[in-house]
Amino acid sequence: MEPGADTSYVQVGALPYRLSRAGEPEVLLVTSRGTRQWIIPKGWPIEGKTNAESAAREAYEEAGLLGEVGETLAGHFTYEKARKGEETLSPFSVEVYWLRVERQLTLWPEASQRDLVWVSPAQAVSMITNKSLADLIATIKFPVR
Repeated sequence: MEPGADTSYVQVGALPYRLSRAGEPEVLLVTSRGTRQWIIPKGWPIEGKTNAESAAREAYEEAGLLGEVGETLAGHFTYEKARKGEETLSPFSVEVYWLRVERQLTLWPEASQRDLVWVSPAQAVSMITNKSLADLIATIKFPVR
């Protein structure tokens, strides 16, 4: 993926959510493979798929999630990391799409590489070290269906 006009790399992410038995929103967080930090499923756009469909695919690969993805952008967040073979940090911007989770599989492609947890948005904010992602989750209004 080539850097965009703002010189950042653009990725896509899914914000998986469900409603608890009490009707409150819960979000699913996964650990990153490298640093084991709590994040949401994210990755590169997939050729031939919309960005929302690509985000849903990441949620399946990273967390075994199936559900309804919204084509409307829920928001975005930024982070920095060194790309493979590089020593300097590069900026990344992640477009985030809602994923209303309908099913969570017991086996999925990256099951052995990540931990998962369902938490309230407030708990998610306290667990996430990326300020931009934490701010996104803290300020967005969750769908109620």
